[in-house]
This record gives sequence, structure tokens and C-alpha cells, in this order.
Amino acid sequence: MSPRIARTEVRAPRLRSLLAPNPSPLTFRGTNTYILGSGRVAVIDPGPNDDRHLAAILAALDPGETVDHILVTHPHRDHSALAPRLSAATGAPVLAFGTAEDGRSPRMAALAAQGMTAGGDGLDTRFVPDQRMADGDSLVGPDWEIVALHTPGHLGTHLCLAAGEVLFSGDHVMGWSTSVIAPPDGDMGQYMQSLARLDRPDWRLFLPGHGDPITEPHRRVQELIAHRKARERQVLSALEPGPAPAATIAQKLYPDIAPALLGAAMRNVLAHLVDLLGKNRVLAEAPVTADTLFRLA
Repeated sequence: MSPRIARTEVRAPRLRSLLAPNPSPLTFRGTNTYILGSGRVAVIDPGPNDDRHLAAILAALDPGETVDHILVTHPHRDHSALAPRLSAATGAPVLAFGTAEDGRSPRMAALAAQGMTAGGDGLDTRFVPDQRMADGDSLVGPDWEIVALHTPGHLGTHLCLAAGEVLFSGDHVMGWSTSVIAPPDGDMGQYMQSLARLDRPDWRLFLPGHGDPITEPHRRVQELIAHRKARERQVLSALEPGPAPAATIAQKLYPDIAPALLGAAMRNVLAHLVDLLGKNRVLAEAPVTADTLFRLA
């Protein structure tokens, strides 16, 4: 499958979008890599470590054009793994909030210390940015400006990147799917707080890490907030008959889900349960694991 280059029209500055050849049940058609600006550009989410995608990014540059910065919304390998090679090829520094474990809430850090893992192999544990971007930090190019918004939830170190009314939303807000929140890497409480921060009517366009541009971003954010609140109520209802682990609840709430996505559904349910535990809405024995029995408080 050859990398596909698409052009997304944004008022200003120039924007080029490339699709990485890594489709899967969790990445949809693949990872979106964005090239922002002209002359001296920023590359946002270089994507997976794939020779074809590296060649596609370099080929998308105009003659004489240079990459000034490589920005990573979060260190999952489908977004960040190509960053070191792109940096070596262009000389551009890699910028991100931090490493894969930065930004964890105290509750998630405690769960990790107790041995909980998110499962899967997506976390880019080798990722170390050359420069760190804190919430509110900005970068300026010849015809572009980026402001970092720290939006933990999908990952504690997740950034959204604002270019005026346009937001590069990474995996925090997507149109094709909800985000996977997998403790201890993901935190449902943080995710909801970050969604609330983006709940503004003045966004014009969201450009996500996977899937198509979101042309009604305020509506989509409100849909996601409503969806998560409804899912929380469903999780509590599922515990009314008696104690249950996350996997049992996931099977009740997602009866028709594809087998390849059942693990992600279970982790989302676990994220809700851990959040409800912190709110004193449910009880569980420590240490909390994927097999822990939860019950209503």
C-alpha cells in the first residue's frame, strides 16, 4: 500500500496532509502526518517507523524547503516512532510534552507502581524529545504559529496544537471513533477535563491523528462529552446486579464489538471504573488490576 498524499485547504498557512501506510482497527486508514507552512515548515506527528512514509514526507517538501521543527502530539509509536529518523534526515529538533510516562496523574502513577500496564505494544518507551513544550508554549515560523495545549487523557503527555482557529487534535478528538483510554497510560478524569477545555464554539476545524478533518468541532466535542457521561452511567448500571470485573462489564456494554476491539473496550471500561473509584462511586480491593472485582459504593 503506497502512502497517500492529500491536500487540505486551510485559510493560512499552507497545509499538506500525508497518510501513513499503517491501517488497523485502532488507526483506521492510518496515521495523518501534517506539514504546516512554506519554506521552513513544521511536521506534526511524523508517524510510524516506515521507510515508505519517511520517503513520502521528504518527497512532499518543495525544492529548497526545510523542516524547522518536528512536533509529536503524544508518544504512541504510530505517531512518534519515525521522529528520530526524520530528525536525522532533516536536522530538525523533535518537540513534545515529554516522554511516554510524563504527565501521569498521581492515581495513574500509583497504579503503574503497583504493576498495572495498559496492554498492547503502542507506547513508545524510547521516545525522548529534543525540546519540551509546556502548556501555552508557542512556536513561530515564517507563515505559521503553533500554541501547545496540554490535553492529558488518552495519554498523560498528550498535546493538542492550535494554529489559530484550527486544532491538530491528535488522538484526543477524532471523528471516526472515540479515543481509547487505557490505565495507567490513560486517565478518564483527565480526559474529561481536557474535553471540557476544548468545549468552545470558536474552533473552525480539527485535524485529528486518524480519520477525516472534523468540520464541526464544537459539536463533536459535545458529542464525546455526552457519550462518556452516558457510558459512565452504563458502567454503574452494570454493577447493580453485583460485583464484576472490567472484562465482564465490557462484554455487556459492547455485545456486538469486533473481537479485535474487545481489549480496547475493556480498557475503556476499566478507565471509567478507576475514575469512579476516585470519585468514591465504586469500591475495589487493592491493587487494582484488569481482573479486579468492582462493586457499587
